[in-house]
Amino acid sequence: MRPLHLALLLSAGSVSLPGVLGWGHEIVATIAQIHLHPSVFPTLCSILNYTSPDPTAPPCHLAPIAAWADKVRYHMRWSAPLHYVGALDDHPSQTCAFPGQRGWAGAKGHNVLGAVRNVTGLLEDYVSDAHGSAVRHDAANEALKFLVHFLGDLHMPLHLTGRDRGGNSVKVKFGERVTSLHSLWDGLLIAKAIRETPNNYTRPLPSRQIEHSLRGTIYDSYVRRIMWEGVLSSWKDEIPDWLSCPAPSPPSPSPPPPPPAPSSALTSIWHTLTRLLLPSHLPDTTTPSDETETDDALLCPHAWAAPIHALNCELVWPRALDEPPYTYTSRLPLPLPAFLVRLLPRILPHSFFKPPSMEDETPTHTHTHADTADTADTGLLQLDTPEYAGLIAERRVVEKLLAQAGVRLAATLNWLFADPSASVEMWGPGPGVGVSQQALRMGMSLGVALEGQGQGQGQGR
Repeated sequence: MRPLHLALLLSAGSVSLPGVLGWGHEIVATIAQIHLHPSVFPTLCSILNYTSPDPTAPPCHLAPIAAWADKVRYHMRWSAPLHYVGALDDHPSQTCAFPGQRGWAGAKGHNVLGAVRNVTGLLEDYVSDAHGSAVRHDAANEALKFLVHFLGDLHMPLHLTGRDRGGNSVKVKFGERVTSLHSLWDGLLIAKAIRETPNNYTRPLPSRQIEHSLRGTIYDSYVRRIMWEGVLSSWKDEIPDWLSCPAPSPPSPSPPPPPPAPSSALTSIWHTLTRLLLPSHLPDTTTPSDETETDDALLCPHAWAAPIHALNCELVWPRALDEPPYTYTSRLPLPLPAFLVRLLPRILPHSFFKPPSMEDETPTHTHTHADTADTADTGLLQLDTPEYAGLIAERRVVEKLLAQAGVRLAATLNWLFADPSASVEMWGPGPGVGVSQQALRMGMSLGVALEGQGQGQGQGR
């Protein structure tokens, strides 16, 4: 039976808590934690200035710092625009431009694409200087916390459009709750998915590495499901594509052929991460391409974000929001009685309801989080329906975005901090040869992700 605290915390009256809106970032960080190379931890823990006193726990965990950037954006106001990007020609659901002919809104490079590039560069300088004075330790600490957060933001479709402040200005209904389209994607869809995760995922998976990276949180079962049904199953063959970047000009040398099939799914992922992202396997280029000024052969936030942004026109932004009556009601500042909703289009000028253009609007995605429980007919579009929320759940859209963000974050941190000379020693002489025992002796289980059985047996899941 599901623990009582889970049902209480996910009840209709509690999902507007600020912590709930950070779950997505913490889940991304936890998935990344599962895929970190063991040699990453000394540098990672040094930068975070924390090592767990519990020998059974990970030495330092990314999840507790994953939402830090949202907490500081109000007194580090310069960082607020770095959480999102918006194109001047972009207007989902009708038009998705990324960036289109007129380019990005706001100052050049002052967006989440440039932020991912910049904080990664700071951490690269910190490592190359052998932790010396070129990049101070406190600057590296902030850069790491920003990187963990910004890669999460990069995988949230509404952080990639400037229309109506990324959906913050658009009111919708979700069940009995009045919320914004942005908050729906930032938290409520995840809360619903956690609530509907089958009870059998409360039991540990046959993987010490996965279980070692969980912290006894309310979303542990959800992470298990994403890993078991997605990363280790449906999406495992897609992971090389998740980590690939378009070749800059001139083209990079062709990557080496993939290794033979290893003995487990997580081992396969691990050898992909090692082959593609450890420094000894990388092409010798760090110059961003002319096209985006943010992407290169190793890190390509624009290329990663482009298909995510396209989801805004495909399913994230409901077309009904641009059709009567929701053209009017979705932009009202407060829930109003139904009779007044019907009357307002007759008594207010049309310009009141017209969405501001990117030129007229100050680009900001500041979260309002002013959700209210409301059972009255507000005239707002209901999105807790089979056609919207049901389709998103059926296609596992949110789960795949969280998995992509976590794997890409791990790959980036492995590239920055892993010791390439430790790779062979830790994982054995070749895929599936000596890897499991080597990993097990170190308290890790990446090589024995599904211990003692094939993945297809599924433990009854």
